Amino acid sequence: MVNATLTAEPAEQAARHPSAVGVRRGGREGQRRRQALVAYLFLAPTLLFYAVFLALPLGFALLLSMSRWAGFDLGDIDPVGPDNFARLFADGATFLTPVLTNTLLFALGTVALALAGSVLVATCIDKLRFQGLWRTLYFLPIVTTVVAVGNVWKYMYEPGGLVNGVLNGLGLGSVAFLQDPDTALPAVVVVQAWASVGSAILVLTAGLKSVPQSYYEAAALDGAGPVTVFWRITLPLLRPSLLFVCITQFLTGLQSFALIIVMTKGGPGDATDVAALEMYRQAFSYGDWGTASAAAFVLFAVVLAVTLVQLWLFRRRGEDA
Repeated sequence: MVNATLTAEPAEQAARHPSAVGVRRGGREGQRRRQALVAYLFLAPTLLFYAVFLALPLGFALLLSMSRWAGFDLGDIDPVGPDNFARLFADGATFLTPVLTNTLLFALGTVALALAGSVLVATCIDKLRFQGLWRTLYFLPIVTTVVAVGNVWKYMYEPGGLVNGVLNGLGLGSVAFLQDPDTALPAVVVVQAWASVGSAILVLTAGLKSVPQSYYEAAALDGAGPVTVFWRITLPLLRPSLLFVCITQFLTGLQSFALIIVMTKGGPGDATDVAALEMYRQAFSYGDWGTASAAAFVLFAVVLAVTLVQLWLFRRRGEDA
């Protein structure tokens, strides 16, 4: 009875003084608005940064993809609709073949070599002493400029370079790696994979450290060999790390530009011409910013599609990443 009386008193007071309840509610709403305002003020520098360096350039690129512009006077922007996209895939255009084809082959080759090499090296490093030293050595190409890496490998691929010297020492003939259309793209793929192995090794060694040792102990008690342990324990439990490495390496390969322009400039012919290099040429060499912007959005669609497919394939196997 006492509890019912105490519960009823606030309700009776609210009924007698509705203005007081409204004042309290208004005060809470005002406080929430002030808190939201303060939060937005703190976020303003970041939002302004993204607006200036992301949203505005993206909108301008979308406008250019539907226009014809030589890159000088903004008043000369001439809207042409989807003509730039149609020109990319018209009969006789080189964007689909060989440019986009080279881009996909370059990315696939880089992912395959870098993934296989990093898994092998990370597994070996995990069983060695001085692991920090080995990881540092393999990470050095990441902190080296692309221009330096490209020029060093360019000289190594020369007929009198180190690579051909090794081939000659094995009794094999010299190969014109960067001058032959059949070997130019694979040669650059090897360099890109070598340069990106270091970052993949760091991710995979961290993934190996997270595998419980009890699994390996149980496998040893069951008499499992090293190959069985690797395929049945190590590789499945590395799947989250492999997914991250696979996606990041593929994105890097699809957007590669600097290494190719340093080593081959897209040649010989168009054997190593990729999408990013073609966009650069269209904009800065030919002054066709509309076609370059359209190619950029096509490449964005390809990158998005490939990423979604990779995520779907991994999640289909039971991996939530």
